[in-house]
Amino acid sequence: MSGLSIEEQALLEPIDRAPILAHTLDWAVINSGTANLEGLAVMADRLAQAFSALPGDIRLIEPAPVEKVDSDGRLSAVSHGRHLIISVRPEAERRVILTGHMDTVYAKDHPFQTCDWLDDHLLRGPGTADMKGGLALMLAGLAAYERGDPKLGYDVLINSDEETGSLSSAGLIAELARGKMAALTYEPALPDGSMVRARPGSGNYAAVIRGKSAHAGRNPDDGRNAIVAASDLALRLASRRREGLTVNPARIEGGAPNNVVPDLAILHFNVRPRTLQLTQTARVMIDDAIAAVAAAHDVSVHLTGGISRPPKPVGPATIALYALVSSAAADLGQAMTWKDSGGVCDGNNIAACNLPVLDTMGALGGAIHSPDEFLLVSSLDARARLTALVMRRLERQGVAI
Repeated sequence: MSGLSIEEQALLEPIDRAPILAHTLDWAVINSGTANLEGLAVMADRLAQAFSALPGDIRLIEPAPVEKVDSDGRLSAVSHGRHLIISVRPEAERRVILTGHMDTVYAKDHPFQTCDWLDDHLLRGPGTADMKGGLALMLAGLAAYERGDPKLGYDVLINSDEETGSLSSAGLIAELARGKMAALTYEPALPDGSMVRARPGSGNYAAVIRGKSAHAGRNPDDGRNAIVAASDLALRLASRRREGLTVNPARIEGGAPNNVVPDLAILHFNVRPRTLQLTQTARVMIDDAIAAVAAAHDVSVHLTGGISRPPKPVGPATIALYALVSSAAADLGQAMTWKDSGGVCDGNNIAACNLPVLDTMGALGGAIHSPDEFLLVSSLDARARLTALVMRRLERQGVAI
């Protein structure tokens, strides 16, 4: 740590792993799957209590309305948990936003509900890496920063719906990003310390296909088979995959008894374009495929959804932010590399607000979104020190392009 000033060393010295780990263990056993509103409420209250250690105002914000296509092909409301905001020194000249999420991918009835030690260094548990460990180290880093005559203003946003696309918090993200200098998001980094650079965009769609029912034996030709049309649409979409644009037909709902030509099917699919131009290409491709299927099968097709996370390119300001963070990491003796990812997160939404963002400031871990999810425990205090140091240097240096 030879690159640290005496003042910086004093700022970081009190950071201790034990309380960060205690928070992580406490929060990981609270099931807060995105659809578990009761668990999210418990988690939000626990986070509000912990983050009250910071000298800011704490608010729980109601989610924006969200609708999705149900199994009958109709739009219905989807409930979400409340979002947590902590605002510190909103009057400051230099301000940043830090974001994380309290939800996980593990449903209330998922068997993965507890933590266990794989060895002295690896902790397996739901959300330990993604991202309850990240929230715990974010808090510890900010608490350390607050001990050193802080002048930087910041908002912390912890949303309840990141794992399903942040549809009820996207407006809140955009609102809080406004006027900020930079953003730090606490998605997990890889076990070797790799940080994510560029990300593709992502859009989830549902194509509601309505045909015509008929007797499967007596007069099948009078029917219009919605399942066959949905299958054709899935194949057409999958065949349009190209460099920088992936299409994943994920699920077909609907159907009818075996002796009935089905008149309803719903195709759910995901599209991931690497660039804004490919976002436009994807929409033309989808519209063309729908028109062809509707004509070929004499069915109607109604499309819902869209690109909810725009592509996240890397511009000069983001490169400058990464330089600041990587320099801080080097001064702390932490290895750090930077590479592109196929995943998406709230960093996409923040980047769309023309704000430089580094979105893998969280704990090191792996096997996320699976029952093998694990956390590298030594990264908890290491990344808390990185957070505190980055906040201090953003205060002093800003993001120089």
